[in-house]
Amino acid sequence: MNSQAAALKPVAAVSERDMANAIRALAMDSVQKANSGHPGMPMGMADVATVLFSRFINIDPSAPNWPDRDRFVLSAGHGSMLQYALHYLLGYEDMPIEQLQRFRQLGSRTAGHPEYGHALGIETTTGPLGQGISTAVGMALAERMLAARHGADLVDHFTYAIAGDGCLQEGISHEAIDLAGHLKLARLIVFWDDNAISIDGPTSLSTSMDQPARFEAAGWHVQSVDGHDTEAVAAAIEAAQQSDRPSLIACRTVIGKGAPNLGGSEKTHGAPLGDAEIAATRENIGWACAPFEVPDDILFAWREIAERGQAARHAWEQRFAASPQRQAFESAVAGTLPDAVFEALGAFRKEHVEKATKVATRKASEMALGAINAATELTVGGSADLTHSNLTITKGMDRIAPGAYAGRYIHYGIREHGMAAAMNGIALHGGFVPYGGTFLCFADYARGAMRLSALMGQRVIYVMTHDSIGLGEDGPTHQPIEHLAMLRATPNLNVFRPADIIETAECWELALKSKNRPSVLVLSRQNLPMLRQAHSDENRSSQGAYILREPAGHRAVTLIATGSEVEIAVAAAERLETEHGIAAAVVSMPCWELFEEQDADTRKAVLGSAPRVAVEAAARLGWDRWIGDTGAFVGMAGFGASAPAPDLYRHFDITPEAVAAAALKLII
Repeated sequence: MNSQAAALKPVAAVSERDMANAIRALAMDSVQKANSGHPGMPMGMADVATVLFSRFINIDPSAPNWPDRDRFVLSAGHGSMLQYALHYLLGYEDMPIEQLQRFRQLGSRTAGHPEYGHALGIETTTGPLGQGISTAVGMALAERMLAARHGADLVDHFTYAIAGDGCLQEGISHEAIDLAGHLKLARLIVFWDDNAISIDGPTSLSTSMDQPARFEAAGWHVQSVDGHDTEAVAAAIEAAQQSDRPSLIACRTVIGKGAPNLGGSEKTHGAPLGDAEIAATRENIGWACAPFEVPDDILFAWREIAERGQAARHAWEQRFAASPQRQAFESAVAGTLPDAVFEALGAFRKEHVEKATKVATRKASEMALGAINAATELTVGGSADLTHSNLTITKGMDRIAPGAYAGRYIHYGIREHGMAAAMNGIALHGGFVPYGGTFLCFADYARGAMRLSALMGQRVIYVMTHDSIGLGEDGPTHQPIEHLAMLRATPNLNVFRPADIIETAECWELALKSKNRPSVLVLSRQNLPMLRQAHSDENRSSQGAYILREPAGHRAVTLIATGSEVEIAVAAAERLETEHGIAAAVVSMPCWELFEEQDADTRKAVLGSAPRVAVEAAARLGWDRWIGDTGAFVGMAGFGASAPAPDLYRHFDITPEAVAAAALKLII
């Protein structure tokens, strides 16, 4: 028994109702002290959470990251005090009562919504509704995939999620539950807090959806219970654990359960109960303790749960120690890519410099992935129904299918938002490096989950093809203009736009090595020439920008470009030299973020002091950071059009002639 539990002495038998009331009291006291928060959901779901944790879930607060623990996702993240109360009661060392007393305060671990990395045992950041349940789908998929590789002795756990009406109303949830049902992710169990209340009032104001029927239609095992009947909840969990499908347990609850005057009302959703109602609630539920006090016997009962999880962990560790899979499993969970991956990419770059390979960067990505995926089994790919446009599958990658999880390629369907969230879940679970593809313009659909990838610092790789007006005839709805600016504005996200096959391989290497941030590879549909003059063992993209072409004489102008427009900049530099005798340098800038991280001297050496012209077939926003107040920009000022790519570049005046003219205007 741990020291916290040993210091407590049971006084009398403790009921699950008493244990649940501890959650209710801590939730209402913390929200009241902060004068901010959502007490209603923790109070309403306290009984369900108590049954789940007291009878079923396997976690060990003393070793919160052991690989075969059950995952718990609070998708309805506004009810964060449910999770914080649980963590205090279970005895997580970083969640003393003082953290609950500092709920929602600067520097506390008890943020307004659960934040991955802020406190032990928080499996994912939640709060944007629908993200949690969708991320849980990725976790459940990763569990099945890891079990298929390493066996049930090492991988045999459940993913539990608590979701509210908001989670199920957000569109991403439909993508997620459809994918989970199709893949028969039997170890995913979702509890729906069916309290019929949202912020505006009764959910009947805005929805008539039969949620159980919806989940049934998606292939889920569905049960409905009284969420305050602990035996009914326990029986439902037992049945769900035996199902060969993912499970929804619809828990009819009373929001703010226990509050005699406000219970069942939207008034408990997002505001403190107030001193008078809290006093009345204490009397109503028989809770005589002062704020933030929990009787020893109740606290002892909660801490005993942690002991059960510790025993489960010790049993797993014994199996792990005897397993022939031990080394491979350790490496997978650590996310350690073998040196062979980077050796293969180095050989790939040398080969294609010598061949001067001219391909679209989406094709170059496929070719680089062929080398990567042959050198490691940790990478798992996928696409939102654009596999043969994104070129994300490579030779020998078997497909994941319902009940068959040993493969490495996931058909996410036309579900960009759900794909991104599922990849977050796969990365958070551990064991794999996920990448997935769609068109760059559909980053709009994936944006919510992409932002969380960056916020949580997860190595998720987004393969975004058809990156500019260069995609041509599909027209302005599919031609991304503002998307690069949007992605570049996102903290802790590397946005790579490689200019040729060599930069593409370099960017893949950098993305794979970035263990604490996601990456976006922005790739062309049209063929691009290989622009390097010679092979170098150095990854020249690693500093974000480098001098691709340096003139022999004193630099008169610097042309800066990314992706498909680097070719245009090179042609413009040659025109300036041959027709005007002007020495123009060309800087390729595949990753703004990495260049920003360089010291001032490195940036100055690359950019020089001469006037600058930027070239990118996208919006100007952000480019003034690099070209200065007097620089020029050649790119897009509005949306695109439907036509062949060469016609569009001429129509929008993104040509070597236009770049040369802009340079001449600056220096003459």
